[in-house]
Amino acid sequence: MTSTPLPAADGTTRVLWRWTSHTPDAAARARTALICALDQFGFEGEGLDDAVLAASELVANALEHAPGPYEMRLRCTAAELICEVVDRDPRIPVVPAFPAAAPFEPDPKKRGGGVDALLETLGERGRGLHIVHQLACGAWGFTVQRREGAKVAWMAIPRA
Repeated sequence: MTSTPLPAADGTTRVLWRWTSHTPDAAARARTALICALDQFGFEGEGLDDAVLAASELVANALEHAPGPYEMRLRCTAAELICEVVDRDPRIPVVPAFPAAAPFEPDPKKRGGGVDALLETLGERGRGLHIVHQLACGAWGFTVQRREGAKVAWMAIPRA
């Protein structure tokens, strides 16, 4: 990992990590790069954990469903940090419908609710983007860079 200065709140984008499908421990290394960057911006606790978990899901999706090389970028604005995960598949994935709010209400006979109920509802697979949606409070999506033949999965991390 290189020590590149982090972006000012001017929309400048910096690459935090680049990898290929053959890079050992790529997902863990991408998480570490994001943790280091967010730490420098003063993020901590639950906000940091949520951002890293959501970014991990975007990285895992890229590794599983799209060819590389890949990169994780961070763009800083006055209101938020935008974490981007880039892959070399310009197709936007089909996102399964999000369950209605009712399944996420805590069941008095079961422990928890929220994300735990969401995971139970969705089963073992196909829940990554739902997790991103919950943790990013709906502030995420995809863009296509046709000229580069790439897709960008992004999520916003609000500044405290």
